[in-house]
Amino acid sequence: MESVLDDTDRAKLDDGEDGAFYDSPRLVTHADEAFLARLTDLYASVLDPGDRVFDAMGSWVSHLPDDDYERVVVHGLNAAELERNDRADEWFVQDFNREQSLPLADDAVDAVLCALSVQYLQYPAAVFQEFARVLAPDGVLVVSFTNRMFPTKAVRAWRAASMDERVDLVAAYCRAAGLRVVETVRERPGADPFYAVVAEHADGR
Repeated sequence: MESVLDDTDRAKLDDGEDGAFYDSPRLVTHADEAFLARLTDLYASVLDPGDRVFDAMGSWVSHLPDDDYERVVVHGLNAAELERNDRADEWFVQDFNREQSLPLADDAVDAVLCALSVQYLQYPAAVFQEFARVLAPDGVLVVSFTNRMFPTKAVRAWRAASMDERVDLVAAYCRAAGLRVVETVRERPGADPFYAVVAEHADGR
């Protein structure tokens, strides 16, 4: 049951099908190079070679360090983008605003990554609960974002929030899933501000 956003909070200016909005591939990045470099550095600090990685709400590039991973699963809304992702061992298309259950086993990955997309989740508690389910006991969740978005597709709670309040929102999503925030990052490496929330299982299961 969603316990973070109410119907007003999750409202979008464009309530049309997300799949239709993302039907055409966008082979671009949604932040500047300094942001993306900082993101790769953050990933390098929490990932180990051989990890199993799930890149949620991703696209044609995953911004991973140049390490070898046992398995990289990428999720998104556009198959043409995902097919172009050269780090993906496998990928799948799913609209999290229609179906939150992930086609992954319990404890299937060592890291869940969600870059530049969390603002579009209408049922974040349910999605983050799935992130927690598929995450190994000592695994890590990394959620990153900047001040850019598709405003018609971002939920009202995100549009109305300051950047610091957005950190609080993501932290609330983590808590709703039984995850504990272990690090927050607030920086401006370039033109785009870099914000990230890093979390792990609160109970150390």
